Amino acid sequence: MFSVPLGDDAELRPLEVWHAEEFAAHLDRAREHIRPWVGASFVTDDLDGARATLRRYAERRAEDSAGLHGIWLDGTLVGGVMFVEFHAALGVCELGCWLEPAAEGHGLVTRGCHTLLDWAFTVRGMHRAEWRCRSDNERSAAVARRLGMTREGVQRQSWPSGGVRHDKELWAVLAPEWRAARASAG
Repeated sequence: MFSVPLGDDAELRPLEVWHAEEFAAHLDRAREHIRPWVGASFVTDDLDGARATLRRYAERRAEDSAGLHGIWLDGTLVGGVMFVEFHAALGVCELGCWLEPAAEGHGLVTRGCHTLLDWAFTVRGMHRAEWRCRSDNERSAAVARRLGMTREGVQRQSWPSGGVRHDKELWAVLAPEWRAARASAG
């Protein structure tokens, strides 16, 4: 299968069902750190749950409606980036990410998301890419900013977590904005 280098001895690869044991071990390291920020169905507690999550995304990839990509650093799965939603007919997708604490601060999520966005806009012809995060998730909002996204609004108290409802921000970048930023950077 393919691998995209992200620098710093890191690479981006599809995260597939056969990675279930590695994914479960990674979640053991990441679970409590990512639990407040990602969907509850993503954070599993055992090998069967990890396998079920990977299977769900494999099925959605086959339907062309989502995609899961792992980030390996020095040969160890440390997180990933994903198409939470992928609506080719509408030209709209949503990206997401997660990362264990030991891998933070290397720009891996930003570079991984940049790879997904570039593919979505240049290969698949998407028109709009979205990013959603809790309003108090400053690291996630910083990734959206680094990707050239614009904060479009806040959905008040729409993210339940730990018995509390949190505000959720919506960020987006459009294909013409993406192409213009690439042209000015190149």
